[in-house]
Amino acid sequence: MKPLLALFDVDGTLFLTHDPLSSEALLETLREVYPADPADDAVERVDHAGQTAKRNARLVLRAEGLDDRAIDAQLDAWCGCFAERYVELLAGADTSGWEATPGASEALERLAAAGIRLALLTGNPETMARARMERLGLERFFPPGQGAFGCDAESRVDLIDLARARAGGWPADATVELGDTRRDEESARAAGIRAIHVDARRFEAVADRLLDWAER
Repeated sequence: MKPLLALFDVDGTLFLTHDPLSSEALLETLREVYPADPADDAVERVDHAGQTAKRNARLVLRAEGLDDRAIDAQLDAWCGCFAERYVELLAGADTSGWEATPGASEALERLAAAGIRLALLTGNPETMARARMERLGLERFFPPGQGAFGCDAESRVDLIDLARARAGGWPADATVELGDTRRDEESARAAGIRAIHVDARRFEAVADRLLDWAER
């Protein structure tokens, strides 16, 4: 079986529940760090689907009239604040209604048993992504020190390159990104890797396709 590195998106791929804590934490910390007061629906007003945390912050702040120089001066510091605030809000939240993708745990077990290397590739900050995986019972599949996250880089293409580097310079032709948005697929192609579009209703079929690739 050919060794593969499978990079899994989080929102809409492994995690299906709308989580308003993310926008709440993002907007609260933008207001604290920058001279801006975005509306409560500011994230929904920009092209946020499939973007990284840093990119969404830039889009919101541009809409507020800030230029890129002002944004860049505090973007790294802001992202750390955002991640910290999210985890604080999550600690007091009832997530008993959160839904993982049906069959995700079983499918990930199959992939891991077959020797496929699993990592997260998400626009979420790392602490946010891992907190979500822990609440969903999926954290055991994604070891620390692997993957790439929304505070690591603004571009998803850069995140793919970083995830491959963290996997020991994993070759592009043996790397696959799995996500639910057009942006996931476009970034995979731009990074020179393959992509699988994830249909949350047919996650086992996604695993079958990945295993088929590994066996070729």
